[in-house]
Amino acid sequence: MEQTLERFIYRFFKLLELLIVVCMLAMVVMVFGNVVLRYGFNRGIDISDEMARYFFIWLTYIGAMVAMREKGHLGVDTAVKHLGVGGKKLCLFLSEALMLGCNVLFFVGTWKMHELQVSNVSPVVGMSMIWVYGIGYVVGAVMGLMNLHVLYRLLTGRLREDELVQVIETEGLADVEKQIREAKA
Repeated sequence: MEQTLERFIYRFFKLLELLIVVCMLAMVVMVFGNVVLRYGFNRGIDISDEMARYFFIWLTYIGAMVAMREKGHLGVDTAVKHLGVGGKKLCLFLSEALMLGCNVLFFVGTWKMHELQVSNVSPVVGMSMIWVYGIGYVVGAVMGLMNLHVLYRLLTGRLREDELVQVIETEGLADVEKQIREAKA
């Protein structure tokens, strides 16, 4: 059962990565094609600017979900990594609880704006704007579930001590810190 769930999560995030590539490719083709058509043929594709903007919105939010899973968001662990285990647990709890609160607000805000966005249509393409701003449902739910998963693992004692600091250092920074520790020794 657990392997099936992990396989589903892996495939879901691979699908999100594919969507990022598709959005980026569509943006490049539409914008570049429009530039060529405008300068070369004095014509343009009306929907390309608007659709590129909508793809950018989706690309940003999908990228945020993928980055959260890979722990790629910016974080400051300067003080947290020097705390004891209890302090690290408290900071992780507060961090995840606050992020969960933000994701709940994001989901609820999308819910409250749903009716307005359904009836609001884009000026050029003419599609319902819920197709653009409905990403709030996906982001709020997926990132909220990730927060709940970390909180569950934290509260049940299933997190290892090295997982209590949720920031992954860049390789260069880790090398510099290692050299500083060696120089002090």
